[in-house]
Amino acid sequence: MTDSSEKEACGRCSMSTVVDMATEDGHRSRDPLEGERIELEEEELRRVSPHVVVLGRLKSRLDAFARRVAYGA
Repeated sequence: MTDSSEKEACGRCSMSTVVDMATEDGHRSRDPLEGERIELEEEELRRVSPHVVVLGRLKSRLDAFARRVAYGA
């Protein structure tokens, strides 16, 4: 590629973006996983988002029902 603004084919754009974040001018400049980040325990996530848990369980039940209807199992 001659111009960095050109789009790459075959999904390589996202890989190039990741590499660009981790490197600067072709040299590794920083660790993208280094430093502060937000980490939550699964228990804490379930406690603050019960609606997501309920919807997930409902989806599982609907999937099981649809499977029984479609395949007669």
